[in-house]
Amino acid sequence: MSWIPAFKIGLWNAWILTLVILLHPLIMILVDKAVGTGEIFKKMGDAPYEKGEKRNFVISMIISFLLIAYSIFLPLKLGTAWFYAGLAIWLVGLVAFLTAIVNISTTPMGQVFKQGMYRFSRHPMLICGSEILLGVSVASASWIFLLLTIIYMVLQISQANAEERGCLNTYGDEYKEYMNRTPRWLGIPKTS
Repeated sequence: MSWIPAFKIGLWNAWILTLVILLHPLIMILVDKAVGTGEIFKKMGDAPYEKGEKRNFVISMIISFLLIAYSIFLPLKLGTAWFYAGLAIWLVGLVAFLTAIVNISTTPMGQVFKQGMYRFSRHPMLICGSEILLGVSVASASWIFLLLTIIYMVLQISQANAEERGCLNTYGDEYKEYMNRTPRWLGIPKTS
């Protein structure tokens, strides 16, 4: 990895891999139209952010746009172990991201998302987005991109808090039971 960033605009730069982050709302709509009801954002609802959480959400969005902008000038380390390792991490994140979207799309309206990826994590979409950015960091061998990705990942905790509060308000005891059974980030679900 290099501390000194390489600023070169090119076709084989990290922007190719970060397009998933930029286009994720469109990807969600397209996947939902293919396998779901076309109401994915209605199913997901709004997260009730508190003051500090709202600030952290805004900062995380600014960082994600900085990452996307930086990726335009960040060459991938093609043909190196960094590139292949990063591409593998990115691909796992992308497949998991698409799987989580399918899980949301196929869950009936008004029910807690708890099948598929949601059996192993209450926030697979947040994990997948972070994993995709981590893969880009490794594929480009950029410490700066990695540092910004880590800050972004830490700020996602506030979003998880707000989402869980909203789900508790909407689903009550059913969501409490889900929280007791399913790890917040990633793990093996507890048996009921």
